[in-house]
Amino acid sequence: MSLRVVEPGLLTTIQDRGRWGAQALGVPVAGPMDPWSHRMANRLVGNDEACAGLEVTLSGPMIEWLAPATVAVVGGAFALSVDGARAEPGRAWRLPAGSRLAFGARTAGARAYVAVAGGIDVPLVLGSRSTDLASRLGGLGGRALRRGDRLEIGAGDGPPPLAGRAVPVAPPPRGGASLRVLAAPGWMGGRLSEVGLTGTRFRIATSSNRMGYRLEGATARMAAPGAGLSTATPVGTIQVPPSGAPILLMADRQTTGGYLAPATLISADLGVAGQLGPGDWVELVECDRATAMAALVTCEQAVLRIG
Repeated sequence: MSLRVVEPGLLTTIQDRGRWGAQALGVPVAGPMDPWSHRMANRLVGNDEACAGLEVTLSGPMIEWLAPATVAVVGGAFALSVDGARAEPGRAWRLPAGSRLAFGARTAGARAYVAVAGGIDVPLVLGSRSTDLASRLGGLGGRALRRGDRLEIGAGDGPPPLAGRAVPVAPPPRGGASLRVLAAPGWMGGRLSEVGLTGTRFRIATSSNRMGYRLEGATARMAAPGAGLSTATPVGTIQVPPSGAPILLMADRQTTGGYLAPATLISADLGVAGQLGPGDWVELVECDRATAMAALVTCEQAVLRIG
């Protein structure tokens, strides 16, 4: 069973949950920018949450299904159609061979996730099928999809898909979002608000990508920005280079970095961050660990209710 890319969209890549376990070798994790939507889409079609699907960015593709397939789309608000008829996101559809799924106008959010029962079947690279654009690993030669590409679909062995049943999905951000952060362990530079990291509205620069968002429009007032020791960089790390303009590290981030890193985005808000694009505003809001854990539990419960 396979699919054909009729039109690739602006940036459509193959992503599973990421290339975990190789960061000590300097290999980035990659994976979905919005991990919550990726997991929900897989559960809708009966896949294991780690199965590979398609990540659509800003402008979506047209895909022809060369064999019958069960498909779901979750994430950003795009107009969707199957053979010209309107299709609803957040539910699984059974599509006949020869049908075409097309993405239209985007009204909110930046990314959507296309899951197909059985998952996208490309070779594993260091245990993952995810596309890392910077390192050119995984997916189809480490690149975005192109017109005419054909992808094989794996054999599904999970629970039956939830065909026809819609699931409640939080609306994606429109134009910007407040993101909750935790101060880094051992951070002694004063409260994040005192150095201008929180309580300030930033804008995502057009130079941002899957490695990280460059936040412009204001600067953090660090005593010695960029003067930290090289340390590991979890997803969501907020780095402050010598310019004082923060960088929010995302899916394709490097494995270590030497810039000062005073805060980290909470896990529950990674999906919201992943739905932001160039020009969107960002406000960082400091929270405590209890709040971060409660938010994470709420997100996990939302995913586990699907199925």
